Amino acid sequence: MDFERARLDIDGPVATLTLNHPEVMNAVSPEMLGGLMKAMDEVENPKNGIRCLVMTGEGRGFCTGANLQGRGDNNGGRPDAGSALETMYHPFLRRLRNLAMPFITSVNGPAAGVGMSFALMGDLVLCAKSSYFLQAFRRIGLVPDGGSTWILPRLVGKARAMELSLLGEKLPAETALAWGLVNRVFDDAELAAETKKLALDLANGPTVSLSLIRKLYWESTDNTYEEQLNLERQLQRTAGNSADFKEGVRAFLEKRPAQFKGE
Repeated sequence: MDFERARLDIDGPVATLTLNHPEVMNAVSPEMLGGLMKAMDEVENPKNGIRCLVMTGEGRGFCTGANLQGRGDNNGGRPDAGSALETMYHPFLRRLRNLAMPFITSVNGPAAGVGMSFALMGDLVLCAKSSYFLQAFRRIGLVPDGGSTWILPRLVGKARAMELSLLGEKLPAETALAWGLVNRVFDDAELAAETKKLALDLANGPTVSLSLIRKLYWESTDNTYEEQLNLERQLQRTAGNSADFKEGVRAFLEKRPAQFKGE
């Protein structure tokens, strides 16, 4: 399915959402965000049977940040650089956060600016060896956005988050792996196949519980210990009422692989 500067390919239970403006290394524009939001409608439509989402970039890059063409040229006025965040970027990021299925980002090249924010939204962040991350905002006199000031210190600590943001230096994929910023790094030629393998494993899993696991970890960073215990109790009740749980127990007792249906 083709959308404006975005593409959605559905292969069984796995969907791949591709940022599709390779001429500018998939820099994000209002048009792309509109296309991505329409693609998400299809991802979340039950009739499509999608149980795992992968995001990647077309061509040589994952995403090099916001498309700056035409930005700052408004006849001497001062543009509100924050308004686009609330009206366009934040709704998309919230949809990714609240997805009821596992979400993988497959970083096939540079992930800079808000592109780095998109990449780090993945439950699993998979990278090509040649890829790198860049907090590019300081280079144009802006502050990090796309939720990166929330995500980065929680992944790598305040010191490294500040270093990345204040210095604006490239972070190679293998260093990002050593820092705990990403999950796995593959040879460039192997990234797509390895991403598909992991996506299929997740899609064929108990996607009710996998989606609840996502929710637990997203909520955990802001919850007290007692609040998190209560949320675990609540979501365990939900998972325990699923058909997947019944199938999992039955398969364990019968010593066979479980056949989960995501129900």
